[in-house]
Amino acid sequence: MTNAIPLRFHWTLSQAGDNLRASGKFEGLTGLLDFQEQLKLCKKAEENGIDSVLMAIGFTRPDPLMLATALGLETERIKFLVAVRSGLITPAYFVQQMNTASHLIGDRLYINVVSGHTPSELRYYGDFKEKEERNERTREFMELCHAFWEKGSGIDYKGTYYQVENGAINTPFNSEKRRPTIYISGNSERAVHLVSEYGDCLWRFPDTPEVIAEKIQPLAASGKGAGLLTSIIARPTQEEAEHAAQELLKNFINNNKGVHKNYEQRYDSEGFREILDNAFNNDSHWLTPYLWNGAVPYLGAPSIALVGSYETVANALMEYKRAGITQFLFIGWPDIEEVVHFGQGVLPLVRGKEVEQMTSTV
Repeated sequence: MTNAIPLRFHWTLSQAGDNLRASGKFEGLTGLLDFQEQLKLCKKAEENGIDSVLMAIGFTRPDPLMLATALGLETERIKFLVAVRSGLITPAYFVQQMNTASHLIGDRLYINVVSGHTPSELRYYGDFKEKEERNERTREFMELCHAFWEKGSGIDYKGTYYQVENGAINTPFNSEKRRPTIYISGNSERAVHLVSEYGDCLWRFPDTPEVIAEKIQPLAASGKGAGLLTSIIARPTQEEAEHAAQELLKNFINNNKGVHKNYEQRYDSEGFREILDNAFNNDSHWLTPYLWNGAVPYLGAPSIALVGSYETVANALMEYKRAGITQFLFIGWPDIEEVVHFGQGVLPLVRGKEVEQMTSTV
């Protein structure tokens, strides 16, 4: 059955003000990015059909919810996809913070639930849990958050990682839904199950449409969505897009791929390891005629990219839509330039193809 719901598009704010920061050594990255550059990208995203911007979490970044609130007061429509990790904050306090922020900037907040992928960085925060423990703690975190959003008070809970007695949050979330839309990140089956229980949409890295369709099939059965986190390099012609991709690599002539080569020791994320393994160990950097991992050894797993002409990228997005994908979260190189290429070149084609798809099925 054809999905009649239009695709939704999001953009990451992770590198605004420092476009090649992912190529730097992890320990040396700063969280003091240029607020005006981030605001500029938010406004450009508003102008180009982007639904929300991702506020990533970690010691190399500003606090995501504080930054989202500050940017929300300076913008009009753009929403903010705020990342949260269960090991950093209690469910009750997180709900209180989100609910408060929703009254300051309106119903413009989503959450992106992550369990963490870099054990060394998690330990900076005092989180020494192994991956399976983090996953189970995240499940309890989401269960409690839902309880506070649904009931508000009188909450008793006794789990392995959290206990609450007669819990109450007297600041409601500012939305008719009573809670934010919940995205959960991960390439594992466990992430799929967590979305089925407590989320609205899964974020995962891209693969071929055939593989993606198989991986996300359980989500369709539970009525939940699935989205792809991918970089994008779109230009008027295929030649221009591939040239832009190669120009991107010229920034790393003196980089010996050492920043990301120790991925087996650095990450315990299934998705990160899978993308990096393919990029380091396969002869071809093209997984499909439009899916390119040539920048991954230099910029990490999130730089796996849709590369092509406006028409090629629009067709790729529609192919993924037919496979069951409902949303996309993009990264651009550089973001300001890429969001304009997307909004003015790709998005009109996608909307036209969606109309054609619907009329052909009537």
